[in-house]
Amino acid sequence: MRILVVEDDLTSRMFLQELLSKHGNVHVAINGAEATEAVRISLENGKPYNLICLDIMMPEMNGQEALRHIRAMEEENGILSSKGAKIIMTTSMADLKNVTEAYKNLCDAYITKPVNGNKLLEEIRKFELVV
Repeated sequence: MRILVVEDDLTSRMFLQELLSKHGNVHVAINGAEATEAVRISLENGKPYNLICLDIMMPEMNGQEALRHIRAMEEENGILSSKGAKIIMTTSMADLKNVTEAYKNLCDAYITKPVNGNKLLEEIRKFELVV
């Protein structure tokens, strides 16, 4: 499984990288701009990400904007959002506005911080990405 962790907080990034590295190849990005570039390159190389964990509050480009760009790039490459990367928002932003916007922009799941490793793995199992 190809995984992209998009997180500007070092501690959260390291936690997610450690947890998910047992289940696949993990790349990291520290903001939405890096994330969209990583997704662009992965699509160009024919090796799209299976899973993206995406924070909302980040410098340069926030997670909501990155989510919109990622789904648009997938669509431009003929990939329906239902067949694209499974995108889990991993954020401290638990307000109804952010949750609603994330689902409107086609995220697949929303987990609030601090991220519980078991809960994250449970969500990933629902997508049948891990056993």
